[in-house]
Formats: sequence, structure tokens, C-alpha cells
Amino acid sequence: MSLSPQFPKESTVIIAAFGGWNDASQSATGAVDHLLEVWENEEILDLPGDDYYDYAFSRPEVETSVNGERIITWPGTNIYRATCEALPHTSVYLVVGEEPNMRWRQFCDVILKSIITTESTVLIALGALLAGVAHTRPVPVLGSTHDAALQEMTGFGPSHYDGPTGIVGVMQSEFSTAGIPSLSLWAEVPHYAAQPPCPKATLAILRQLEDVLDISIPMLTLEEDARAWQDGAEAMSTDDEEIIEYIRSLEESQDTAELPEASGEAIAREFERYLRRRER
Repeated sequence: MSLSPQFPKESTVIIAAFGGWNDASQSATGAVDHLLEVWENEEILDLPGDDYYDYAFSRPEVETSVNGERIITWPGTNIYRATCEALPHTSVYLVVGEEPNMRWRQFCDVILKSIITTESTVLIALGALLAGVAHTRPVPVLGSTHDAALQEMTGFGPSHYDGPTGIVGVMQSEFSTAGIPSLSLWAEVPHYAAQPPCPKATLAILRQLEDVLDISIPMLTLEEDARAWQDGAEAMSTDDEEIIEYIRSLEESQDTAELPEASGEAIAREFERYLRRRER
């Protein structure tokens, strides 16, 4: 379930997430923001928002600073080069921002040209969607890739989704055309508890990313935040008998679907995480 043992030296990993359509409860962008917090990094590009955003739809936000100054924050996308000590021979790039409103192909081309790629470059696209899952159960993270080599490395299969796509899907397609394979990790967020943020979903994405890259990521307070979020969702759902019954039905459905997963492979993955954390 990991990429790093097969990755040659001088490889490149691009991890990308975008707010909006691809980012239920800010779970995917929250994962990249967390990586920016725990990994040393430097910004290498701040894409000009005027070229890619329609401000009537992606509106800037105004806030008051501690000094009483009114500050406007414009939607945009940033690229960072990060240093991950667990991947000493791998160049890591983090891409995070709001989903652009226009010129998506040009947008992807600018990002690609801003990154120093190698023969062993892979894009890891992060996303999150609202789904019929229970807040009391582990957040499902769906991994997929259409690249045969990545399928063999990760055990992921191809996505069978057909329908509207966002910038994450377009970026994977554009990168593939340029010869760069990709995989995606999508968290399923309980639709009845969708108020952002959802640290439990962000944590689940990062745990899956640990498995894919065969590394340990410092979680800081994220595990505590995830428990607090679950307690809050539990408190919200205990006053309505219909909601309680609905959640019970979701639990039964998830438990049935994930029963085979709960045995060997899931236990093995958790043990591997434990060993990685001990080695840090």
C-alpha cells in the first residue's frame, strides 16, 4: 500500500487540494494546510487571481485585523515546495487554493510549468464529498488511479465515477496528458454534519496519505480536534429520534459493507502506522 519503496531517487510528489466543489467541510484543503504547518516549506508561486477567478462567484473576504485595519483576502492558489525528512530523496510540492472559475486548462498548465518534474513524478489529488456515512464510524477514504503502475503499488483500482467534475479531475487529466500519472484520495463526510471544518475527515485523508507514502505525519492536535468534532456531532444528533434512527441505519450499512476490511488488511495497516510512529 505504499509508493516510497518503489520510488527511485530524485522523484517528485505533488499533493493538491482546492476549496469549493471538491472540498466538503474543507477536509481536503485542511489536509494540505496541515502539511504546510508540520513540514518546512517555501512559497514558489502565488497565481494571480484576476486571471482565473470570477469574483462575483468566488468573492473576496473582508476582515478586521487586531489593529483595526480592514483587510481583503482575495481567492487564489499557491504552490509551495516542502521538505519532508521521511522522504529525503523526494521533491514534495503542495498546491492549495480555491477552485478557479475559468481557464482551467491554462491554470493547470501554469501549475505544471512551475514545478520541477522528474521522470518519476506523481500527482496526489485530495478531495472530499458529502455522503451517507455515520459520524460514529471511521471516515471512508476512497483511493483510485487509472495508472497501471500506481495500481500495482497502491492496490487502488480505477474510478468508475461518470458525471460533472471539478478542477481536481481536470488537473489529473491534464497532467496525464503531459505524461504524469496521478491518484486521488477522497474522504466521505457525513452529509448531516457538514458544517466546516471536519477534522475527522482531514485526519482520515492524512492517515491514508501516510499509507500511500509509507511515512509518519505529525498530527499535532488533529486527533484531539477529531474527537471533539465527533462529540459535537453526537450532541447534535441525540435530541431527535428520527436522526438517531437514521444514523443507526447508516452504521448498519457501513458495518456490513466494511466487514471484510475490518479483519486482516485494516489491522495490518494500523500496525504499520504504529511502527512508523515509533521510528520517529
